[in-house]
Amino acid sequence: MALSPINRRRWRNFRRNRRAFWSLIIFTILFGLSLFAEFLANDKPILVQYRGDYYMPIFRFYPETAFGGDFRTEAVYKDIEVQCLIVSGGLESCWDDPEGVIEDAADGEVAGEKIEKGWMLWPPIRSSYNTINDIGTTAPSPPDRNHWLGTDDTARDVAARVIYGFRLSVIFTLIVTTISSLIGIAAGAVQGYFGGRIDLIFQRLLEIWSSTPSLFVIIILFAILGRSFWLLVFVTILFGWPALVGLVRAEFLRARNFEYVRAARALGVSSTTIMFRHMLPNAMVATLTYMPFIITGAIATLASLDFLGFGLPSSAPSLGELTRQAKQNLQAPWLAFTAFITFSVLLSLLVFIFEGVRDAFDPRKTFS
Repeated sequence: MALSPINRRRWRNFRRNRRAFWSLIIFTILFGLSLFAEFLANDKPILVQYRGDYYMPIFRFYPETAFGGDFRTEAVYKDIEVQCLIVSGGLESCWDDPEGVIEDAADGEVAGEKIEKGWMLWPPIRSSYNTINDIGTTAPSPPDRNHWLGTDDTARDVAARVIYGFRLSVIFTLIVTTISSLIGIAAGAVQGYFGGRIDLIFQRLLEIWSSTPSLFVIIILFAILGRSFWLLVFVTILFGWPALVGLVRAEFLRARNFEYVRAARALGVSSTTIMFRHMLPNAMVATLTYMPFIITGAIATLASLDFLGFGLPSSAPSLGELTRQAKQNLQAPWLAFTAFITFSVLLSLLVFIFEGVRDAFDPRKTFS
C-alpha cells in the first residue's frame, strides 16, 4: 500500500531525526526479542531428541514417563536424572550414577551396551521468570556464568525476569495508551466541536471523575477481585483517559469556527467526518506532544503499584517488583543497577520515538 504524499513527508521527517529513528530501531529489536522470551529464558529445553523422536517442552506437557522415568508429573528438565534419561536413552543406571552415565553416553556406550543418544537444545538462559534456582548459597546471589545478572531474594534469575518484565511493561503500556488515547480524543473532540451544553455537562463530569482517588479504588478492587493483569489494565484506562481530553477539546474549540469547517458544514458534510477527517489531523501535533507523558505515566503507574505491593502478583515478572527488592536488599547492588538501567533505557527510547513522531506531524518542523 503506497503512502500518500503527506505521509511520505512525515516519514521522511521522522527518518531525518536520527535520535528518534535509531531509538525506534533499538526499541523494535529489544521488544521483538522480548516477544520470544520463552526461547531466550526458560527452564525447559526448546527442543528434545529422545530415541529418534522430537519433543518441544516449551509448548507441550510431557510427563517424566515419556523419557523412561517413573513419575507421571511433568519432567523437570534441569534435574540431572532427567537429563541422564534423555541423553542415555532411558537407562536404569541413570538413577545410580547419572553424571557418570552422561559422560559414558558421550561415547555412545554404557557398560558395554550400545545406546541411542539423545540431546536437548536449551535457551541461552536456563531459567524462566518464576524458576526457583538451586544456587548453593544465600539469595540474592551476585552475577555469575549461570545467572548473568544474579538472582533476587527468592533465587529467581534476574536476567530472565528483566526480559519477561520488559515485554509485560511494553504490552501494558501499548494497550493502556492506545485505548485511553482513543477514548480521550473522542471525548475531547465531541466537547470541543459541539460546545455549549454538551461541553458544560462533560466538563462537570470530568471534574468529578478526575478528583476520584484512583489509588484507593485500585486497592479496593484488588482486595475484592484479586490482582490480575487485565484488571490493572482496566483500572488504569478507567482513570487515564481524561489526560488528553482538555488538550483535544481546546484544539477543537479553536478550530470549530475556521473557514474550512464552516465551508464543510455548508456543504452538508457530516459532523463525524468534519471532526475526525478534517479537524483531528490539525490537532494531532498538540496531541502527540503530550503522548510521551502518557506513555511514561503508564509505565510509572505499573512500576509504582508493583513497588508498593498493590500491582501484579509477586510471581509476575514485574520491573516494579525488582525495584522493591533492590530497596529491601541494599547489600545486593546488582538489583538496583539492573532496575535503573532497564527503566532508563525503556523510558528514554519511548520518549525519543514519540518526540520524532510529534515533529514528523508538525508541518513547521524540518530537518537538515
